[in-house]
Amino acid sequence: MIGVRDSDGGCAEWVFPAAPDAVRTARALVRRTLHGWGLDSAGDIAALLVSELVTNALRHATGPIGVRLEHRPAGSVGVLLVEVSDPLPDLPRKRVAHPGDEDGRGLQLVASSARRWGTRPGEVGKTVWFELAVPEERGTG
Repeated sequence: MIGVRDSDGGCAEWVFPAAPDAVRTARALVRRTLHGWGLDSAGDIAALLVSELVTNALRHATGPIGVRLEHRPAGSVGVLLVEVSDPLPDLPRKRVAHPGDEDGRGLQLVASSARRWGTRPGEVGKTVWFELAVPEERGTG
């Protein structure tokens, strides 16, 4: 795993090999980073949605998986941008999972939990992103 954080606490990113432990590691790093930024209130949902997107990347792509967090303070409520990238160029499609289906709920979960979400092609592969509104917590960091 390769990790980068900026010095002012507003951006963090990691690149993981396409291995099953990437999901657990990404989830833990997201929680730890948000705690360090004083954004514990977003930790559980951000970690859950990152788990879903990294799992999708592992199922459908080979090669490195990137995870990037960017905190944009904006008064009493800021924005947390989360991006998950992989080398597969095919953009994901949200589908309706039926009660008996064992998968297919990841993007539904992202769409129903995030403030906004989307996908974009990259030079190599694609990025799936989402935004969460995050209350600015005081006294931590």
